[in-house]
Amino acid sequence: MDGKTLSAAIEQSVLRPTATRAEVLEACREAARYGFHGVCINPIHTAAVREAVDSPELSQAGSIKVITVIAFPLGSPAPSVKLYEAMRAADDGSDELDIVIALPRAAEGDWEGVKKDLSDIVAATPGLVHKAIIEMAYLDRMQTAMAVEAALGAGVDFIKTSTGYSSRGATVEDIALLKGLVNGRAGIKASGGIRTAKSAMELLAAGASRLGTSSGVQIVEGKR
Repeated sequence: MDGKTLSAAIEQSVLRPTATRAEVLEACREAARYGFHGVCINPIHTAAVREAVDSPELSQAGSIKVITVIAFPLGSPAPSVKLYEAMRAADDGSDELDIVIALPRAAEGDWEGVKKDLSDIVAATPGLVHKAIIEMAYLDRMQTAMAVEAALGAGVDFIKTSTGYSSRGATVEDIALLKGLVNGRAGIKASGGIRTAKSAMELLAAGASRLGTSSGVQIVEGKR
């Protein structure tokens, strides 16, 4: 895998609770410099990132996607709040939404509730790319299968492994499991704990097509 292909799979994440506007804008510049797919940020930064990636300074580097997390990292706001957050992110210029599934509903086995939570957002934000964060650290294999089916039934475009804020991030085994469950019906995004070129390439080889990481520069520099 060449460095350009690796870079194009990376969504540079700036999701620390204390991340500042300056740090987020630096991530935008890094995305332009290294050819990353996009920048993944908390909703408070969506409008600023939209303005930055559309600026003459950065837009000449190509299309940098604005990716906003929704209900992050716990997945437990009231559905109406979660829906508003997604719609506001769309209005602020987001291209893609990474949505934490309703984890309390998943724990209860309420898969219709998980599906409706997502499908309402998909319906209300047409034209955006939707990723369901299923937080695999909390799910056994059967629950993972049910979460995948609920998310796909809701119309999402990607299944994402993790927030990076639970007990662990993505593993090669997670991606292999998702690849079989998804069976070509959606993309797979690996996230959480991806810090080296070796781990990034292993996850891509296992079936991921996107990587969520705060270490994009380190990963790409390690590949060179």
